[in-house]
Amino acid sequence: MISASIVTYHTPQSELDRCIACLQQSPLVSSVSVIDNSVNNVGYGAGHNKAIRQSAAKYHLVINSDVTFEPGTLEFLFDYMERHTDVGQCIPRTLNPDGSVQHVCRLLPTPFDLLVRRFLPSTWFHKQRQRYTLAFTGYDHEMNVPYLMGCFMLFRRSALDAIAICPKSSSSGTCSPTSDVQYFDERFFLYPEDIDITRRMHRLYRTMFVPYVTIVHQHRQSSYHSLRLMCVHIYNMCKYFNKWGWLVDDERKSFNQKCLTQNQ
Repeated sequence: MISASIVTYHTPQSELDRCIACLQQSPLVSSVSVIDNSVNNVGYGAGHNKAIRQSAAKYHLVINSDVTFEPGTLEFLFDYMERHTDVGQCIPRTLNPDGSVQHVCRLLPTPFDLLVRRFLPSTWFHKQRQRYTLAFTGYDHEMNVPYLMGCFMLFRRSALDAIAICPKSSSSGTCSPTSDVQYFDERFFLYPEDIDITRRMHRLYRTMFVPYVTIVHQHRQSSYHSLRLMCVHIYNMCKYFNKWGWLVDDERKSFNQKCLTQNQ
């Protein structure tokens, strides 16, 4: 069975209702948790951690409220995960509302990748952009990718336990499902938590793009339209690079090169 969680922040009720309706179409969904950060905003990852700690389902879906999908989508992904026990996390083919492909698969970012995407004209460094988002692959086949965007993250629950963080001991590994255990790293208030959790999952399991079923994601890119959110994004990305490395990150280099080699 599948449990699901949605973190909201002043989210329109109609948007939330559409997402929940999609989840309720599937008999596999055993529970849906909505964590409302509108009053006490504990952060995106911390919100989902609350729901994951309480889940006893075999799989857990982290989903954004602006995602919709057709009946049968979760059944297909459930069957895929059942047949591929080395997969710890997956995301399906993701479209923008206009039907164009959303590039939800990424290499682990370097500071330069984010500088290019955030501050330089879209016509600059075209090859670099295509490489980072794996756009050159055509998104027409399965891919084992070190960074899957967080709008739709279907996790194997046992895999989440295997990568959990125990803050009190500052160690990673298997943790007991207590109020202290973290699946998303709560040091990141918003934005890089999906990069961080996918790369930790990628160490032990395949983290897969599955193109055979489709979801639609609004992807508002709020930090591109709000100075405050842009500052939040930059601040938290600095935390991410402080954790993993700015210019020197051997794991990033290894994961990215392997991904590129497999998809050339």
